[in-house]
Amino acid sequence: MSDSCCGTTAIEIKQFTTPQQTTPGQTGALPVVVIGAGPVGLAAAAHLAERGIDFLVVEASDRIAASVAQWGHVRVFSPWKYNIDAAARRQLEADGWTAPDGEWLPTGAELIDDYLAPLAKLFRDKVRLGAKVTAISRLGYDRVRTAGRDEVPFLVRLDDGSELQARAIIDASGTYTSPNVLGASGLQAHGEGAVFVDHALPDVLGADRDRYEGKHTLVVGAGHSAATTLLALAELPDTPITWAIRGGSAARTYGGGDADALPARGALGTRLRAHVESGRITLLTGFFTHRVNATAEGVEVVSRDPSGHGQSVTADRIISATGYRPDHSIASELRLDLDPVLGSTRQMAPLIDPNQHSCGTVPPHGVDELAHPEPGYYAVGVKSYGRAPTFLMATGYEQVRSVVAALAGDWQAARDVQLDLPETGVCSSNLAEAQEQRVGLATGVSGGLLSAPLPLATVGATASAESGGGCCG
Repeated sequence: MSDSCCGTTAIEIKQFTTPQQTTPGQTGALPVVVIGAGPVGLAAAAHLAERGIDFLVVEASDRIAASVAQWGHVRVFSPWKYNIDAAARRQLEADGWTAPDGEWLPTGAELIDDYLAPLAKLFRDKVRLGAKVTAISRLGYDRVRTAGRDEVPFLVRLDDGSELQARAIIDASGTYTSPNVLGASGLQAHGEGAVFVDHALPDVLGADRDRYEGKHTLVVGAGHSAATTLLALAELPDTPITWAIRGGSAARTYGGGDADALPARGALGTRLRAHVESGRITLLTGFFTHRVNATAEGVEVVSRDPSGHGQSVTADRIISATGYRPDHSIASELRLDLDPVLGSTRQMAPLIDPNQHSCGTVPPHGVDELAHPEPGYYAVGVKSYGRAPTFLMATGYEQVRSVVAALAGDWQAARDVQLDLPETGVCSSNLAEAQEQRVGLATGVSGGLLSAPLPLATVGATASAESGGGCCG
């Protein structure tokens, strides 16, 4: 109705509430939202449950540990005793669960079936599947607004349009869904998006065998994922294999052989080197992928090095094992302080720099090193490492223990960080033979991975970046 001579209309404003609506300063009543139901995300849930803190785990896939399932055929470098979180173990054993043999090196599938699935079952409806996070912000606040920011809850938006509020965020979403590109300069190679490129660790001896057997396959990358895939391909008859790396030699991938502090890793490099020297695998060094062309003969991959020198190879299949990078886009409205090189926090970067550290030499770190200028937001697990490939599950478990202790207000426990890395924990020579007869040590490859007894590593042994740093389990 008109309430003045000027025709102004009075409008009635209706107030709406939501089940999670809070007022400033009352965020403590809200749950902690954990993003990702993989090993580290579920470990965070275990610590939250043990401290009586309400939580919700949101997982984008329709199953737990979806990324692990993608490499379920691969055996990790570290044994069970390093792959089970302490809080998770306590809760599982209270429910009647029996832990696997602590000295055994599990496959990804065994990690899920024998540990992660039973753990997720304990949390029931506290784990929500098929809930992909598309954005995180502060309720009513964009990244610029400061006054009162710390007193309002986080706002978590899901891909179905629904929203959650949270007192804190533990982002354990990983990096598996954001692999590095094939191009050598960090940019897509010309034409890369127009051809099919498989990413690291396809099941070439199992579900994917028909795609690779008898086909010329090019593997690009110098890490342990590349080595694992190359060894699997070498088991296929009549299957030509080309391996392309940017370096002038493959010494970094071969590692220290018998002297490696992680014998499973050393054996991987020793076997790979034998295949290259025998001619079973053709090695191309100084290969900087620049262009990809689909031709009648297959896919031509063209290298152009920094000096302009070119070389090319034509293959039927391409596997890109060039690593992964973190995707921080969901947190673009939060205040993050990221290292410009690795994409980790600035405090973490010097501790995990792959030019200085292997997975067994990373020093203890916890909530202080993981903290951002946005209080209450923590990226943990492999995502916390940015582009550094030196992550271990045991490291992630200690991260979430520290973070959850801080969220509980137990700062003494949060800062008492202890990191017992499996630098000496995988050296079990009597186990190697038994495991190799079954599936293959540290890979999904059966047969002959180790031909000699494994040496015992000394406490405090280290491996340089040149001797094969990489994700060790």
